[in-house]
Amino acid sequence: MRYLSLLCFILIFYFPANSVAQGGHDTSTSLHIIFRNTANQKKIVLRDSIYVTPAGEKYTITKLKYYISNIRIGENILDEAHNFQLISEPADVSFNIPVTPGIYTEISFLLGIDSLYHCSGAQEGVLDPMNDMFWTWNSGYVMFKLEGSSENSKADKNRIEHHIGGYRNNQKIATPLTLSFKETLNIKIGEQKEITITADLDQYWNSKNKILIAEKPVCTLPGEIARTIAANFTMMFSINSVQ
Repeated sequence: MRYLSLLCFILIFYFPANSVAQGGHDTSTSLHIIFRNTANQKKIVLRDSIYVTPAGEKYTITKLKYYISNIRIGENILDEAHNFQLISEPADVSFNIPVTPGIYTEISFLLGIDSLYHCSGAQEGVLDPMNDMFWTWNSGYVMFKLEGSSENSKADKNRIEHHIGGYRNNQKIATPLTLSFKETLNIKIGEQKEITITADLDQYWNSKNKILIAEKPVCTLPGEIARTIAANFTMMFSINSVQ
């Protein structure tokens, strides 16, 4: 018994409870991630605010929702249960990802959902069809949804209705994104850092492609128009702050 007590003392001394084990990490060490949506350098307000596209078209927003998945920083990824995040106005969406202490230069994620999950049957959580982001068993999920109105829209009731999706071969719009930190991010044992990732709708309307509300007020099917709009996803996101 005396030898057993001595052995326990040695183990506690050399491997304290808060130490980082080789090949693992202390779950108190994490990165807190906030997603925030903006337009015209302001946080988006549904219905009550008027925004202007880079082409000078005025519009209001009544709905803005999109999926983020496969979040990764270094070798750290979210577990399966939290892999998918539904960003939905009006609330900022935030979550923690446990990380190993170290120095990081970038974070990556997928705007959208991997093809496998579009034909995996009824799912739960943020992938539940009740979240109003699912088309049909053939067309899968809407990955980005923007609704609103504009006097420039030639659709009925001047509506804007962009439901951007598609996962089959030449219809794929899920977009892998990598954002670099302006300065390397050093996360120490037991620390929680926080970053804010901003989605800028000004870039949605005009970056790789110029999207005019007058020409494309409605897109609700996979295809060429959806791919043209989705090409701008690569320019929409940036790291706004690190704390």
